[in-house]
Amino acid sequence: MMRLFPLIFLLLAGAAQAAEFGTLQVEKSAIAFVSRQMNVPVDGVFRKFSALIVLDPARPEAGRAQIDIDLASIDAGSAEANDEVKGKSWFNVREFPKASFSSSSVRSLGGGRFETSGRMSIKGKTLEVRAPFTLRQEKGALIVDGSFPLKRLDYGIGSGIWSDTSVVADEVQIKFHFVLTPVSK
Repeated sequence: MMRLFPLIFLLLAGAAQAAEFGTLQVEKSAIAFVSRQMNVPVDGVFRKFSALIVLDPARPEAGRAQIDIDLASIDAGSAEANDEVKGKSWFNVREFPKASFSSSSVRSLGGGRFETSGRMSIKGKTLEVRAPFTLRQEKGALIVDGSFPLKRLDYGIGSGIWSDTSVVADEVQIKFHFVLTPVSK
């Protein structure tokens, strides 16, 4: 019996590390951004989004993600700013109510760092993006944290007078924090 205990322990430890995480804890997750207006950082968040993210820390290359953001749920810091960015010059939420990201690959960068590549669609334009992220396990959950730069003008976000990058910078830093629990089998 004593010889079996180490073997059982190794099998259980391997099974725990090979868990597939994919149940999103929406209330603990967030998608945020930092833009710069006249070189002053402006923080904002999207209050509504859905995400299908499946990751196994033991096999990150098999990971996948589909994330849809309700653009009308933007909180850019004030009611006036929210109304402006929902309008035609910015997100045009009447015609384009959501932004989407669909991953095509995940790769390890070493040291607990990873990168996903995929296609981001906003305002009818779809472009390739890469987003580095970290993984950590905490209290039975997998925490995914990352950020990446997005060029808003590539997607036609902020047209007309808002295309002047001395007023609003072209680069917007997108930040994400996802809390995933194991997939029920």
